[in-house]
Amino acid sequence: MLTAEIDYFISDKIVGLKLNSGKEVSISLKNLRKACPCAHCSGEKDIFGNIYMGAKVAFTDDSVKLIKISLVGKYAIRFFWKDGHSNGIYPFELLEALGE
Repeated sequence: MLTAEIDYFISDKIVGLKLNSGKEVSISLKNLRKACPCAHCSGEKDIFGNIYMGAKVAFTDDSVKLIKISLVGKYAIRFFWKDGHSNGIYPFELLEALGE
């Protein structure tokens, strides 16, 4: 599929991305979901450095099923999971670091 400047494919276990830099990465869906950078999953710092996080949620099979992706500007991707989670905005640098 093609979405703006990102070529990608989704399988049962991985997502493959060709970023606009030309770099190709393959990331397991489980690792991608565990690395979600949203405030609920990864926490959010206040001005004093305290980290606030949402309650830990047990993953289900739907938590690691990716249904679609969306380009965010020219710097990140938003993933939409079958369990309804879609708050994380993954910068390309993070995706490259997660690449296998």
